[in-house]
Amino acid sequence: MLIAVLATLNALPRRLVIMGPPHTVRTGNPKLGVHTRLTDEVEEWKIQESLAMVREMGAPWIVEYFPWGYYEPTKGNIDWSRPDLIIRHARHQGLRVIARIDFVPEWARPPETTFRYLDREHFADYAEFVAAFAARYRGEVEHIVVWNEPNLAFEWGYRLPDPEAYAELLCLTYRMAKEANSEVQILAAGMAPTLAPPGSEWGMDDLIFLERLYEAGGGACFDGMAIHAYGLTFPPEEPPDPQEINFRRAELVHELMARYGDGDKPCYITEGGWNDHPRWTKAVRPYQRIEYTIRAYEWAQREWDWCEAVAMWAFRYPWPHKSYQDHFTFVTPEFIPKPIYVEVRHYAHGEPYEYLESDPTGLW
Repeated sequence: MLIAVLATLNALPRRLVIMGPPHTVRTGNPKLGVHTRLTDEVEEWKIQESLAMVREMGAPWIVEYFPWGYYEPTKGNIDWSRPDLIIRHARHQGLRVIARIDFVPEWARPPETTFRYLDREHFADYAEFVAAFAARYRGEVEHIVVWNEPNLAFEWGYRLPDPEAYAELLCLTYRMAKEANSEVQILAAGMAPTLAPPGSEWGMDDLIFLERLYEAGGGACFDGMAIHAYGLTFPPEEPPDPQEINFRRAELVHELMARYGDGDKPCYITEGGWNDHPRWTKAVRPYQRIEYTIRAYEWAQREWDWCEAVAMWAFRYPWPHKSYQDHFTFVTPEFIPKPIYVEVRHYAHGEPYEYLESDPTGLW
């Protein structure tokens, strides 16, 4: 019986993709955004549906991951079909795209290394791809993030984080991207907020990494700063503290930028938010997650004139992770809106809340 049911499901025709007229985003908070995960989505209609739901929620901004290794499997042979598809649908929905680019193809790294391992010999190859991306999507993608969380050993190819090496990569990429498209805005990578002690094999304190990045001359090589701002168990208004990880730790990043003369550069929260897994020690209750998320969007709009966008992690995954990661999402893989989606949509549109008013305990 089960086999017959699965066969029937597989035989269903794919949903027809109809573009229609272009859309605009209606929102009461122009900084509102989400981090989408469409790279591994197979069917076009699911990409369209995801981005339509983002627009309907009232979020003008998305951050999307574009893995270099997916698109240039051999040197010089770039397949743009997948980025073309995602960006076309995002633009059609009226969304502004922040592109994060990393993931090293096999030809650009030594054998027995991970897709996060990028050595100096291949910095120029990465920069060439970013430049090609910037040129191709001129006028469509305004912001590109160079790498991701280089202050973590995992994200740096299981090597000790190296702010000086990242500064080299950032500066080379900045120059080449600007030559290809002078209008593109290059963002320094969002650091993982961490309190790793000096000498840790796992990572480096994000504030220490950023300070060393500036000392290495990296401040001249970006137009804006990507920031990761997770709240963990703290409410969004919790004051920043160098010894704590909370949402307003982003202010410490901006203060450090200001000390180096970069206080006028814009910042973008490209990851952030809260988790409501019932058994994760860093999670909050579902109603708290909703309240904290909305209050964080509101805080950024009211208090952070230096912050352009707040893109929470993560809108939807193509399939369930079956772990605490699923409790970061706004929408299920089956496109079922979670209560947090509904309430953020109400907030963005200035409408009355549903779940927060009807059940403040969060026991839905």
